Amino acid sequence: MADQRAARSVGRGWARRVVGCAAVLLLTLATSVPASARAAAVPPVTVPALSNWTTEQGSYSLGPGSRIVASDAAARRVADTLADDLRVAGHGTVPVVREGAHAGDIVIGVDPSSSRLGAEGYELRAGERLSVNAAAETGAFYGTRTVLQLLAQSDRVPGGSTVDVPQYKERGVGVCACYVHISTAWLENLVRDMAYHKLNQLLLELKVKSDAHPEADTWGYYTKDEIRRLVALGEKYHVEIVPEINSPGHMDPWIQNRPDLQLTDADGTKQPARLDITQDAAFTYYTSLIDEYAQVFKAGSWHMGADEYMLGSDFAKYPQILAYARARYGANATPQDAFIDFVNRVRAYAAAKGKKLRIWNDGLTGANTVPVAAGTTVEHWLNVTTKPSRLIAQGYPLMNAAYSLYLVRGGFHTDTKALYDQSWDPRSFEGEKLASHEGVTGAKISLWPDNGRGETENEVAAVMVPALRHIAQVTWGSAHPDPTYAEFTARGTAVGHAPGWRDLTRVSVPEGSYTFRAGAATSDLEVRRTADGYVTLRSTTSGGCLEVSGGKLTLNVPLDPGVEVTASRCAAADTLQRWELEPVHGGGYRLVNAITRMAVHVTDDGRLLQYPPDQERSAVWTLTVH
Repeated sequence: MADQRAARSVGRGWARRVVGCAAVLLLTLATSVPASARAAAVPPVTVPALSNWTTEQGSYSLGPGSRIVASDAAARRVADTLADDLRVAGHGTVPVVREGAHAGDIVIGVDPSSSRLGAEGYELRAGERLSVNAAAETGAFYGTRTVLQLLAQSDRVPGGSTVDVPQYKERGVGVCACYVHISTAWLENLVRDMAYHKLNQLLLELKVKSDAHPEADTWGYYTKDEIRRLVALGEKYHVEIVPEINSPGHMDPWIQNRPDLQLTDADGTKQPARLDITQDAAFTYYTSLIDEYAQVFKAGSWHMGADEYMLGSDFAKYPQILAYARARYGANATPQDAFIDFVNRVRAYAAAKGKKLRIWNDGLTGANTVPVAAGTTVEHWLNVTTKPSRLIAQGYPLMNAAYSLYLVRGGFHTDTKALYDQSWDPRSFEGEKLASHEGVTGAKISLWPDNGRGETENEVAAVMVPALRHIAQVTWGSAHPDPTYAEFTARGTAVGHAPGWRDLTRVSVPEGSYTFRAGAATSDLEVRRTADGYVTLRSTTSGGCLEVSGGKLTLNVPLDPGVEVTASRCAAADTLQRWELEPVHGGGYRLVNAITRMAVHVTDDGRLLQYPPDQERSAVWTLTVH
């Protein structure tokens, strides 16, 4: 969201290196009870925690002769993914076979008659073999995530069994990669870690580069091929990626160059963030974007946002909206009816394309006479007049997207420890705590870029980890599986990150002084690593640090392509002075700004300018040590 969202500001190897302290804490917990009760009292460590565990004789060990046995097509797809992940996690090549299970094997079964497990539950049993059984492919997949977490801690799994079924259908993360670009590597890490923790829904507000509307292709956008690769990763890891284009408010990324679609107030002033809902052309424009997104997204839902349409203003300044509502719904209609009418028309359009609609709750204030169409999923983030219980009674599926779960870049961060200590769960909405989870689809954490230069994406990733593990826990199982928050965080330390998760804080060049050469540009620069895994580049001649500055600021970030990169007074806190040295196949490096996510281009006369990679050729720099 833009600053207009200020209203919201109220591999095994890795795991073993960091697991020491966690293991001590968990061992202390395990040995604090009598040996006779110990095995039953302390299930193996996972996130989310296993809700039940029955101890059995023996144990399972992964060894050189181990295989993955999967007889049918669904089980084999799960087995192939598990084999990939075991290899990446450092367990070597584990072959996938169709039959003949023996000791040391991992057996995966999908049996639709196991209805008690639902679509996502599974049963795991550890003994001389390790078996995962489920009623559906997704459930078997989640069973293998538990397998990976257990093997991240030890090659031996204690004998026992569990039946593990999620409490909520929707277990999510929302990311606004709108306005400020987020690297695809960061998003890929997120998808892998979400799946590892059994989260199943990534709601992405972003801009896909448009062929139909090139006038809207202002930075930052994603190419269709980039989104196709991300969606394919989500499919492999059972994470549904739901796209969002917020409308009819917050439309400035799309209509800032389309004044003909902008809402005009009574004084004749255009509002670039507000779509004119009284125009048929505005509806046609928005639905054409839905069609274009359908080329790359495969989700069964469409998120239109529909929040904060009148943030900082009111309907009274736009008399044409009331006139439109009355012409459509009669003399008693309200301006809000025109807004709901737009939402319902989008819902009908999406439904005809086989997609269910999702919206935020703040537009549902009760000031309308026309109801939102039944079946629309409402994501509740703001305490307004129409309470969660009322929305559920009216038949709307309700997702908890509470402000208390927000991470605002450079602003408010959810207090995960406080939420854990108070046993927060998805029934706890802003303004109301429900007695039952009936009608609640689940919950999500939300990441917003309101101050785009307030934190780098690596800093956001670090602060997000506890919140991600917590939302995984409360949407899958118990809200308070451990007596203390320290013990819960120890779980996360023990299981680590997903196989294939990349440490994006690793710097590819040692600190020191180098001569940088690319085309007509040569600079002597001192490379220094920052705490969040980028580098600063200080000129050894002028003493200034390279930064991007100039052009129009969006969320406090200079996002205009072609803005010059210059040396300014070094300031450790200035994130615009942080750079990624991105290795290039064949040698050399690209310089990518940590905040704008644009690379440095060198002009024929040696000037340094920032550009998206598909607009101008990124300079490839050779580095010579001084």
